[in-house]
Amino acid sequence: MLDQIATLMPTELIGRVAGTVGIAAAVADFPAPLGAMVEIEYSSTTPLRAEVIGFRGEETLVAPLGDMTGIRRGHRVRLVRTTDWLRVGPEMLGRVLDAFGRPIDGGPPLVLSRRTSVRRAPPRSTDRPRIDQTLATGVRAIDGLLTCGRGQRLGIFAGAGVGKSTLLGMMARYTAADVNVVALVGERGREVREFLDRDLGPEGLARSVVVVSTSDEPALVRLRAALAATAIAESFRDYGADVLLMMDSLTRVAQAQREIGLAAGEPPTTRGFPPSVFATLPKLLERAGRSPDGSITGLYTVLVEGDDAQEPVSDTVRGLLDGHIRLSRALASRGQFPAIDLLESISRLMPALTSPEHRAAAQSIRELMENYRRHEDLISIGAYRPGSQPKVDRAIALRDRIDAYLAQPVDSGETMDAAQRKLLDLAACTA
Repeated sequence: MLDQIATLMPTELIGRVAGTVGIAAAVADFPAPLGAMVEIEYSSTTPLRAEVIGFRGEETLVAPLGDMTGIRRGHRVRLVRTTDWLRVGPEMLGRVLDAFGRPIDGGPPLVLSRRTSVRRAPPRSTDRPRIDQTLATGVRAIDGLLTCGRGQRLGIFAGAGVGKSTLLGMMARYTAADVNVVALVGERGREVREFLDRDLGPEGLARSVVVVSTSDEPALVRLRAALAATAIAESFRDYGADVLLMMDSLTRVAQAQREIGLAAGEPPTTRGFPPSVFATLPKLLERAGRSPDGSITGLYTVLVEGDDAQEPVSDTVRGLLDGHIRLSRALASRGQFPAIDLLESISRLMPALTSPEHRAAAQSIRELMENYRRHEDLISIGAYRPGSQPKVDRAIALRDRIDAYLAQPVDSGETMDAAQRKLLDLAACTA
């Protein structure tokens, strides 16, 4: 309580719009702190909400949470509150919300008794229990060969149109987690309804909270959707639940922060990205994980621009996460789903979560796939001589069975036990 009181300021702080700076408005005589929520009174009926994002000389820069059309010099700006919070509760399950926690699915209003900070600090590193329990995703290739733990953070890296959203929807339906929180950040408006009806479905939605901010909304709203979804996941974790947080996509979160940072006057230092982008990402990602009460397992899609896995956001995120799943356009083109490139994917916690037999089986499959890939050109043109390398011969013989194990229909989930049993049976054929 004392910490909250220390952040309070008088609410009768008034300033005036002095001009605009890109997507932000400059306000004179307005010493509000960073992150404070304000209202620009440009209409007699509906003031425009905004957030303090920086300072320029004696002026305070605020980024509106809506359309700036109609704002002019001299409009009155009023401080609303110095910290941003969100109302939360189990009543959110099965609902589709905007970045402010308001229902947008046509259902009844939510009556929520609890509230939490949108920019809550992550658990201290020394308070985090070890991740020692697996989390079934319902996807055989992941559960068998990229086993995930409760509280782990994984990135799904892929170019556009390779099946990221479909894979997320499949995991939302078949995961063993208690609650799903899905953040759709910067999505095309058409794709939201498609994801809800086709990918998530009624079964997945019933145990999920979906937070949506489409690509046409201001950058601050898109960023807030990611923060709000994480805060909602934290609230369920506080109740003792194992939460699966799925964010599509982390790249668009970074792009939103880039717009905000540039508007605040930051220099574009790394291929057009200002420093605040690379400060925001770890703060957001560290909020997922295990706590003494429950866990948040984070799955973050990363849109690999031009299929370049070394672009700044992908490269930074890969170093922050506990593993990554790479989706291959070549596999997607030949109709394999999920199009997981196993040799380019890794779960860093799998060795601590699986039995020696499971690890040995997964490694044997990886070795066969690597042998096949290394000689694929020779095999495809008929230049490989059978019998010259026994390991390659086994890889060729088992190629179809390995592909059948990695592929899975969208409308069918599989238990962790079944995925492991089929993996061990497949590995027995490699001996």
